[in-house]
Amino acid sequence: MSASSLPALPKVTIRSIHVAPLFGESPKGGWSAEIRPEDSVHALIAVHTEEGLTGHGSVFTDGRLASAAVEVLEPLWRGENALEPERVTEKLHQNTFWMGRGGSLTHAISGIDIALWDILGKALGQPVGRLLGGTYRERVKPYCSLLMEEPARMADVIAPHRERGFRAFKIGWGPFGRRDDARLDEAIVRAAREAAGPDAQLFVDAGASDAHWPQGLKWALNTAQMLKDYGVGWFEEALRPDALEDFCVLRRASPVPIAGGEVLTRRQSFLPWLARGAFDIVQPDVTKVGGISEQRRIAWLADEFGVKYVGHGWNTALGLAADLQLASAMPHCDLVEFIGGSPYVDGIVREPFTVDDEGYLRIPARPGLGVSLDPHALARFTHAPAALFAPE
Repeated sequence: MSASSLPALPKVTIRSIHVAPLFGESPKGGWSAEIRPEDSVHALIAVHTEEGLTGHGSVFTDGRLASAAVEVLEPLWRGENALEPERVTEKLHQNTFWMGRGGSLTHAISGIDIALWDILGKALGQPVGRLLGGTYRERVKPYCSLLMEEPARMADVIAPHRERGFRAFKIGWGPFGRRDDARLDEAIVRAAREAAGPDAQLFVDAGASDAHWPQGLKWALNTAQMLKDYGVGWFEEALRPDALEDFCVLRRASPVPIAGGEVLTRRQSFLPWLARGAFDIVQPDVTKVGGISEQRRIAWLADEFGVKYVGHGWNTALGLAADLQLASAMPHCDLVEFIGGSPYVDGIVREPFTVDDEGYLRIPARPGLGVSLDPHALARFTHAPAALFAPE
């Protein structure tokens, strides 16, 4: 059969986009100005089509900002073909440069793009990972992302998740680096290593994107030396997020790998960090950078520079689902981030994520993102959850 005789895919027309802010049980972020449970820092997005297909995405920003952004973008997305995620989302990017690249508009476009990939997978009966070029793996190890506490409490923080089956952990934020007490920092890491066990992978996130981060390069250099003694797999956000020169120095000197990039958006922002050799591991967030389309470009760009890609995933079940599909389609991605105990991950899908006996997550093989939202569970966290499943 010739290419010209193959049946053409019909257009699937975007009819409406609904934003559902999540609030009520927002997990602690560890920030010095801590978010409250009723604050909205994540929102879900539903893209509805005239043909009845609906796709879902996730946005890491205040739901009010996401709603305003979708409204601003409406003349660009209404009536577009939902089967062409990269073209449609690049259209949204290209026509909004003058409003500021990388802020709320980019965040909202991220959720739209994820939802469009979900629609494309459903329309073709294929998981998104296969549509991204092919699958390198069917499962991937999740690292359980947890907040640091005082040393005496770290065992209580880690133990329930180790019992659940996790064999990789990241501890971050909390008092670490914020009290100018190197002995406290080490005691926290020591307690975490003891709780996780010698066989577990352990990563440390200083969280230097917090407001008015007090530490600098010398602290990061000294702390990296300490982390080596506890077999830490990477040191994340060790410096303020704009300290490119210091990151380059730290990466060259550190005995442990250096990770970062979660606050950057769009591929253009990542290029100088990759070209200058600032990271061993780059961590774009699919719910912020521009969605799956942009995340894939960043991941392959990192691969060209010999930098490992592991997505930042402090978001929702849909963000995790997108990261799992991307992990299946990238040759060297062996980890995904999993927020420990967040109801926005474990509590909004029909089938909760399950860690197997070896500490791995199975990558969904169903069409699209491969996960299904639970409308009854969502009613606890958002107004009008029905609008996520059918246009109002």
